[in-house]
Amino acid sequence: MKYIKKIYPFVLPYKRYAFLNIFANIFYALFSTLSMIALIPMLKVMFGKAKPLTEVPEYKGLMHLGDFFNSYSNYYITTTSAEKGQVFTLSILIAIIISLFLLKNLFNYMGLYFIAFLRNGVLKDIRDKLYQKIIELPIAFYSEKRKGDIIARMTSDVQEVQNSFLAILELIVKEPLTIIFTIGGMVLISPKLTLFVFVFIPISGYIISLIGKKLKKQSDRVQRENGYILSTLEETLSGLKIIKAFNAEGRFSGVFQQSTKRHADFSNELMHRKNLASPVSEFLGITVIAVLLWYGGRMVLLEGSLDGTSFITFMGLAYQILTPAKAISKASYGVKKGNAAAERVVSVLETENSIRDKENAIVKETFEKGVSIKNLSFQYEDYDVLKNFNIEVPKGKTIALVGQSGSGKSTIANLVTRFYDIERGEILIDGINIKDISKKSLRNLMGMVTQDAILFNDTIKNNILIGKENASDDEIIEALKIANAWEFVSDLPLGIETNVGDSGNKLSGGQKQRLSIARAVLKNPPIMILDEATSALDTESEKLVQKALENMMKNRTSIVIAHRLSTIQNADNIIVMQRGEIVEQGKHHELLAKQGMYKNLVEMQSLE
Repeated sequence: MKYIKKIYPFVLPYKRYAFLNIFANIFYALFSTLSMIALIPMLKVMFGKAKPLTEVPEYKGLMHLGDFFNSYSNYYITTTSAEKGQVFTLSILIAIIISLFLLKNLFNYMGLYFIAFLRNGVLKDIRDKLYQKIIELPIAFYSEKRKGDIIARMTSDVQEVQNSFLAILELIVKEPLTIIFTIGGMVLISPKLTLFVFVFIPISGYIISLIGKKLKKQSDRVQRENGYILSTLEETLSGLKIIKAFNAEGRFSGVFQQSTKRHADFSNELMHRKNLASPVSEFLGITVIAVLLWYGGRMVLLEGSLDGTSFITFMGLAYQILTPAKAISKASYGVKKGNAAAERVVSVLETENSIRDKENAIVKETFEKGVSIKNLSFQYEDYDVLKNFNIEVPKGKTIALVGQSGSGKSTIANLVTRFYDIERGEILIDGINIKDISKKSLRNLMGMVTQDAILFNDTIKNNILIGKENASDDEIIEALKIANAWEFVSDLPLGIETNVGDSGNKLSGGQKQRLSIARAVLKNPPIMILDEATSALDTESEKLVQKALENMMKNRTSIVIAHRLSTIQNADNIIVMQRGEIVEQGKHHELLAKQGMYKNLVEMQSLE
């Protein structure tokens, strides 16, 4: 219950539905019992067992309520039958029974009606909160997590938490009340016979609890494996071309089948233990019924202390306890499963965001002087990515970062945008440490075009509007023209309303990249970060994209991370990096004259 309790705050906005559900369940339990007790007078009429009684019986208090009900039913049957006949009396009693059953089922429906608002409202709010947390957490969090596991927590785990709430309400309200009212009815009929029920209930509860002990652990294993299955599926869909190109279908099928086998094995164990609850509780219940039949039969046949009609109704009430008892055992398992799922959901919700705004963080809306990176060092795990890195990026200038893979170029882009936090050193914008600036206003000053053109399964228009939500169609078209993208977009049947497909797969690499540039152009930020924006393109696409980049970088401060050196020859300063350190810097012709690492890189690329 520890983690389920942490979900309770999500219930508070819907507490009125919880109270309405409880209210409806109280009356359901009451009418459920009354509908059974009402059978006694009807059976008396049918079997002619009503004792003649012509005077209204005296009510002698709550302790004698059973005797009063028995006497009053005899009085009613005697007087009504004498006046209007036994058939009329039977008809009235049947009408009362039908009314009681109608009210019982009406309140049962009302309880389910109200709980639906609570369950679905909680489900919605948890998913909303979880999604908000997912997009707030730093990128570093996801480098250690499988995407499929996060998806599993958002879907099946949250669904399990939702189901467990219904189980809790059944556990603490509906079914216990049904049992309490039913036992109350049994006490009215025969207190002596009811004692037998209390002897067996603790024994039954202990046996059922033994079955459910390992349920939480088994449920957690099932959910974890479900996350692994989703991760494997997500990776398969993302890398389908590679799988097919290398004829690796068999290998990936094997990995997937191993995972599904583990999931099936864990699920079998879980379901076997869960399914054991119902037959065990029913068998224990029937055992109680058998004992009651033996002892109650003696009271009717030998002692004469209980009449047959009351005994039949008592047995009906005793059997009626079995259904809520089974429901409670199932609900207790639901709580254990829900607790395991809630633990996985809560672990994400309670994850601390290491990259947070300071109190009273500066909202910076203008860019005046430039970007300064001073004494910057950064480690990933135990590996030094950057060591004592220093550069100045004056306003309106283009700075290019070049070097071999793993030299730390992309890390600079991630730190300037504060996707990761700085460990040692500082990054300043107009002399203000970026840690003192709110993340939102910091990123509003920047536009980014990455190596992988990230597009969403939506229209061209909506993909570009991410740069500026309230932009007009004319502004979008102007941005597409600057990005050299309007030439192909205008030829599409639906123009900017064309859907680009999953990850933009309906378009070529060059077309996707130019749409990414158009998105950055529409945002119109003063600082532009280009992270190897042309490295994945063919020569023809590269020229079109390079022209688009040049259009975009006019009058802007740009940090360009480049793999292809031909794209940064006009940069105001080229920084040559190796193993996280600056080894050379200067203009293109200055670096060539030095006959150093930059010239070697240029010569290697010219031979490609």
